[in-house]
Amino acid sequence: MNKQLIECVPNISEGRNTEKINQITAVVESIEGVKLLDVDPGKATNRTVITFVGAPQAVIDAAFLLIKKASELIDMSQHHGEHPRFGATDVCPLVPISGITMEETKEYAHKLGKRVGEELQIPCYFYENAALEKKRVNLANCRSGEYEGLPQKLATSEWKPDFGPQKYNDSVAKTGAIAIAARDFLVAYNVNLNSTSTRRANAIAFDIREAGRVKREGNPITGKKVLDAQGNTVRIPGKLKAVKGIGWYIEEYGIAQISYNLTNINITAMHEAFDETVKSATKRGLRVTGSELIGLIPLQAMLDAGDYFLRKQKRSLGISEAEKIKIAIKSLGLDDLKPFNPQERIIEYMLKDTTPQLVDLSIREFADETASESMAPGGGSIAAYVGALGVSLGTMVANLSAHKRGWDDKWDYYSDWAVKGQKWKEKLLFLVDEDTRAFNRIMDAFRLPKGTEDEKTQRKQAIQEATKYATEIPFKVMEAAFKSMEVMEEMAQTGLQNSLSDVGVGALCARTAVTGAYFNVKINARDIKDRDFAKNILDKAEIIYQNTLKKEIQLTATIMTKLDA
Repeated sequence: MNKQLIECVPNISEGRNTEKINQITAVVESIEGVKLLDVDPGKATNRTVITFVGAPQAVIDAAFLLIKKASELIDMSQHHGEHPRFGATDVCPLVPISGITMEETKEYAHKLGKRVGEELQIPCYFYENAALEKKRVNLANCRSGEYEGLPQKLATSEWKPDFGPQKYNDSVAKTGAIAIAARDFLVAYNVNLNSTSTRRANAIAFDIREAGRVKREGNPITGKKVLDAQGNTVRIPGKLKAVKGIGWYIEEYGIAQISYNLTNINITAMHEAFDETVKSATKRGLRVTGSELIGLIPLQAMLDAGDYFLRKQKRSLGISEAEKIKIAIKSLGLDDLKPFNPQERIIEYMLKDTTPQLVDLSIREFADETASESMAPGGGSIAAYVGALGVSLGTMVANLSAHKRGWDDKWDYYSDWAVKGQKWKEKLLFLVDEDTRAFNRIMDAFRLPKGTEDEKTQRKQAIQEATKYATEIPFKVMEAAFKSMEVMEEMAQTGLQNSLSDVGVGALCARTAVTGAYFNVKINARDIKDRDFAKNILDKAEIIYQNTLKKEIQLTATIMTKLDA
């Protein structure tokens, strides 16, 4: 459920020859598990920025092929362009998107660099979080002298490559060098103003950006620059760290914007930049009308924005992912200039598996599919779905309680319970399709060839592994449905008492989910040859089953007592 994703943004030194660019990007699409998201060529810079995302190993495999193809098609000795560069693939940063730490991403950057240096014989320098020494953290240092300065650079021990050849030769003359990084996600983000004044937009940018503005004597705009004892210009820092910004006028929209680069959204998030801009604009007599996201954004950044604005409104955070994204879009005004489609702007949504899912069916379609002659979905998937419905009812009561008039001082307490309920709901919904996938694995194993003794052995082993998995999934349904009853228990005691019947139905659904899943554990465990494994899972399942029955009886008694009072 927490899939590891990294983004790769290689910049190649070719922005004019479409045929070469297409050949280079084609190798990215040849790697399974990688999605090419964007190709942005620039003629003046003679440079193309390529963006793709996927599982870490698949991404560095694709990056290696891209670097290899670029080294074959681009001759740096013939390259001219306005952008600083020193290699056919000039830079290749890796960016953690979800389910992976920066430290892990750094290791993948090192793995890629080692392979590029050793197999392709291209001098490789690590920068930013992947840097192996302090002076190489800054890309500008690594690339100083650019391509033309490589012969001198490689001749010094100070700039010995981290991997690859240490001498300038005919091969390096063609490929140049490469800088590989692990860095934070950069968000290009513009905030819209009800003004056409670039000067006023710039003033707000200077208020916000980390670099702030130059300190001046007297008049803050025309006054003499203040210098420190060493003769350096003194600056007044802005409000936010990891933010670059400038004001400009956009003729297409007829408005001024503050254009931000949020270089580390873990330090300054998009919603923080927006809110601080609103404050600064208001002080200057301007109004923020909305904002504009350039490129893509990680899902978590949108969810964090939704949570931020929900907290400001003292509303429950225990709502669906889709609703949180709607709150973020409207609160940030991301649809101010043009429609904002989350499916096209959120990285994880662009990578979503397009295989049809049971949970995406309508209620009627789900019932019709269950009633058909197909053996799946079966009892395990239905048990998981019933459990999801049960905890959804408990979550609903928590949300209703968070919004009850007169309970404003307790909104965050009920919000916490609604968040717990949402987590159990998502877990159980995942298991709806996972149970069907587990069943299909057994069917696939039975279809394996059995013509030779080796094939028979492999087939038997595959059937057993699939059967074990098909037993573990309904056991996970049991665990999740039982634990989800904590939400109904709490809401029966402290939640909105007019919704006691909803709590009761939720508890009964949870009991049904546990019992139904237990049936599936027992029937699948019969076919497991490893009887120690089977006994262990059956013993644990029996404990959960008995505890569920006790909890359901207690909950029912509590609800009945309150209803009869």
